[in-house]
Amino acid sequence: MKKGDKVRFLSETGGGIVAGFQGKNIVLVQDADGFEIPMSINEVVVVDDELDRKQGRTSSAATQPKPNSTQQDAPGKQSIKALLSGGYENDADNTDSEYETDPSDNEITFRKPVEERAGGNSLNVYLAFVPENAQQLGQTKMNIELVNDSNYYLHYTFATAEGESWTLRHEGEMEPNTKLKLDTITSEDYNSLQQAAFQAIAFKRQKSYVRKPVIDAKLHIEPLKLFKQHLFAESPFYDQPAMLYTIVEGDEPAETPIEQIDADKLKLEMLSKAALQKMKHDANSSKNFAAASAKTAHGDRKPNEPLVVDLHAHEILETTQGMNSMDILQYQLEVFRRTLKEHAAERGLKIVFIHGKGEGVLRKAIINELNRYFKQCSYQDASFQEYGYGATLVKIG
Repeated sequence: MKKGDKVRFLSETGGGIVAGFQGKNIVLVQDADGFEIPMSINEVVVVDDELDRKQGRTSSAATQPKPNSTQQDAPGKQSIKALLSGGYENDADNTDSEYETDPSDNEITFRKPVEERAGGNSLNVYLAFVPENAQQLGQTKMNIELVNDSNYYLHYTFATAEGESWTLRHEGEMEPNTKLKLDTITSEDYNSLQQAAFQAIAFKRQKSYVRKPVIDAKLHIEPLKLFKQHLFAESPFYDQPAMLYTIVEGDEPAETPIEQIDADKLKLEMLSKAALQKMKHDANSSKNFAAASAKTAHGDRKPNEPLVVDLHAHEILETTQGMNSMDILQYQLEVFRRTLKEHAAERGLKIVFIHGKGEGVLRKAIINELNRYFKQCSYQDASFQEYGYGATLVKIG
């Protein structure tokens, strides 16, 4: 049986022309009035005019001509069935495309099971910084990628913060033993990554698995490290140099969960042993941390004169032995923060921070701190005649 065949009904009077098929078992029969009647394919038979004539049967399809569109549209000449159907002219091709489906068009829902690797049932998750050109870190673009080195799926979020306000940078689901690019940034965006948080739930599909603790890690990403070429190295995951921050390794989180972070403890851990010795010395001498660190350039400060704080390492540290440049920078910023907090209530007070010219690293770090955490304060370059190029004047607002 095919479209266009003349058929008649077996269980009732009538018949027509095959207009199309609905699924495998329903045939749509168009009668003399142009109305399509769905019938079971077992309830219709193709008309054999010669056999019907011998057996005294007649077919409505054979004896009644199919009306054309003009007859159907003519007022008063449409049948009740045609009127009920809306008087629409049926397009056999459209009907065929609506009801006949090709199995190849069906959506593929089969998902091949993930191939697991030996030793992959421990969670190992890393945040990777992969430069497009490792020889020009200051000018090249940097890809931020997530490495899932385990047999578990990860449903994750990655966010960064400015102060206490968090911004979602990326979220989704990651397959086992894969890498995923989260973002591409330039050096101008590095400061926005200082506070970052990664959260994830680990699970497996279509098989039993051992439940893992929810991942809730906070990362302190130092922007200056992203400029240091020697910190980018080869790894099992990349052919080119990359910097990896460990989120989870061997099921153990590398960072303290966000809600358990002790701010004072974190600050102390960021300082070197030499810096800690300096702080202990100041405490034993019963001196305030900021007062001990802030030395004025002209002795005792007179009324209306600015407070002068010299941030040079030799002024605020007894020794720098055992400290690298990053340790010293963190200590200088700690003195800067503590000084502003100590005098936060003294509105209108001017403080001159002497940071030196150098490469401008400390000055940029101070400006970044002011823009992010001390927005109530205004700042400008200090007097060149008094302090040279390497000083910034901050006014408490």
